[in-house]
Amino acid sequence: MTEISTFPEARTVVVTGGASPRGIGRVTARRLAAEGWAVAIIDIDEAQSRGVADEIAEEFGVPTVGVGASVADESQVRAAFDRIEAEMPQLVGLVNIAGVSSPVPFLEVTVEEWERVFAVNMRGVFLATRRAAESMVKNSLGRIVSLSSISAERGGGTFSKVPYSASKAGVVGFSRAVARELSPLGVTVNAVSPGPIDTDIMGGTLTDDRKQDLSRDVLVGRVGRPDEVASLIAYLLGEDAGYITGVNYDINGGLHFS
Repeated sequence: MTEISTFPEARTVVVTGGASPRGIGRVTARRLAAEGWAVAIIDIDEAQSRGVADEIAEEFGVPTVGVGASVADESQVRAAFDRIEAEMPQLVGLVNIAGVSSPVPFLEVTVEEWERVFAVNMRGVFLATRRAAESMVKNSLGRIVSLSSISAERGGGTFSKVPYSASKAGVVGFSRAVARELSPLGVTVNAVSPGPIDTDIMGGTLTDDRKQDLSRDVLVGRVGRPDEVASLIAYLLGEDAGYITGVNYDINGGLHFS
């Protein structure tokens, strides 16, 4: 029987894609810092990563570090995690949020576009998860949450189209398969699938007209907020969520049931 590991008082969460000014990653990093996590930001823009990390450290008084790296590049991912583990408390959490959109119609999708999207949205999740899991398994303790999308379940229908939807569907299957292997070793793995959220990945800042259009079939009558997604992620990373693994959580205001 697997023993339940207690969270250390000092614990680190890595948030990929955490530097975007209006993204879910940045809001999630702040939410986790407010709950006492030491926070490491990995983002393609190193200056932004450091800036966000410094802001969080000043506001919440927790250890932080911001690292510039492409999640699609194995050597950069490994170097980022090596630095984080050298400077920060025990790695307990990983949130895979880094992603790119793709509104290109299917008959216009090139191989280059397909590979660009999968490099970040799928390979990036694989590389970060594998590197984080190596350390988590040694400690018999870890929480991994990866961002999928309602597009994976509905076949698009929001902003991005086929490459994005396919890559985000891959995140769900990947998370479930990894959960089967890692959960007996103390590491839970889950996915979160937001519906329309007021972030810039939807093709820029949403106007009131776009918000109304996107929320037309949403049962609660509005688009979601990044902090609402962050609260779900924070719960799944928490000590109380140790009996939850291999699950994909919808958070879409009733736009889609699964």
